[in-house]
Amino acid sequence: MDAVALLARNAQRIRKGLGLSQEEVAFRAGLKRSYLSDLERGTRNPSVRALGRIAHALDVSPSRLLDL
Repeated sequence: MDAVALLARNAQRIRKGLGLSQEEVAFRAGLKRSYLSDLERGTRNPSVRALGRIAHALDVSPSRLLDL
């Protein structure tokens, strides 16, 4: 599985596990909801900065978003 697919799967799984909406995570991360949606669908390549922001918003390490 490639890094984009791993991020998509893990970000969505963690977000839903925390009971958060895409809008709430995007707000916490300082990103647009549509950008987060694209990342969770695997249709957009994340920047390193976005990866860090999303991890912070989900209160996990960036490496957790890329775990197998």
